[in-house]
Amino acid sequence: MNARRRSPFVSVMAVLVYFFLYAPILVLMFYSFNASRTNILFEGFITQFGPLQMQGSTVIQSPCGPFHWFCELGKNHDVLNAAENTLTIAFTSTLVSTVIGTMAALALQRYNFRLKSFSQGALYLPIVIPEIVMGIGILVLFSQVFGFINAAFGLAGNARLSLGMGTVIVSHIAFSVPFVTLVVQARLHGFDKSFEEAAMDLGANELVTFWRITLPMLLPGILSGALLAFTLSLDDFVITFFTNGPGSTTLPIYVYGLLRRIITPQVNALSTVWILTVVAAVFLLQRLQQREA
Repeated sequence: MNARRRSPFVSVMAVLVYFFLYAPILVLMFYSFNASRTNILFEGFITQFGPLQMQGSTVIQSPCGPFHWFCELGKNHDVLNAAENTLTIAFTSTLVSTVIGTMAALALQRYNFRLKSFSQGALYLPIVIPEIVMGIGILVLFSQVFGFINAAFGLAGNARLSLGMGTVIVSHIAFSVPFVTLVVQARLHGFDKSFEEAAMDLGANELVTFWRITLPMLLPGILSGALLAFTLSLDDFVITFFTNGPGSTTLPIYVYGLLRRIITPQVNALSTVWILTVVAAVFLLQRLQQREA
């Protein structure tokens, strides 16, 4: 049987859609090799290696050659601290939200209890409400709770509760849990309980059945929810902006601060490294899911 002929219109539209999605990313990465410090016009590549030399706002040669802005990025301690904070927050919030979200999905999918409908509907609130509304609400909550605790226990100085890494992590967990729960629930919809029943008929208790049967079968969905929570935490700006404090600056907050001053190709180099890191993480997770499938 002959294959159906693909319409040229469909092919052209597909190319245009992919171009619209990925052209800005490619341009951003291309400008990370710009010789100009202003990052407004592309003035060529830094092709020469040697002691740093500049002509006006253009880099003539650099010890790192075309990777000059990547080398400058590696020397920037503020960027390294922001990257460390971002990864610490992302890994911690992803781990906690994945555990909570998986347990919530199992409870909502398999058990009947009072307020189940309310709990199911409440999961959608952090997803549908604007992030700025949630950010303001979390900030007000922290301010009121911390103010009450500080006044009640007479905390002062370094002992006072204030915004910082802890508040950002808690906030990221709060808006990541619904995403993990919904992804794991979708996996549970097609779950065959006969495997669990067979394991228990053979003498396995509920805990052994969960670790040997249920968890491995749910692992692709759990990994998908974890990846979603991880990427949401990495890219979040609005909620982090309202809940961060001294010493908890993340990369999105740091980049925003740079954009308020002079935009240099160092921002593009940072974005390029970040994009490649996320792509590598997605590729690794897909390989893990293929092995578990």
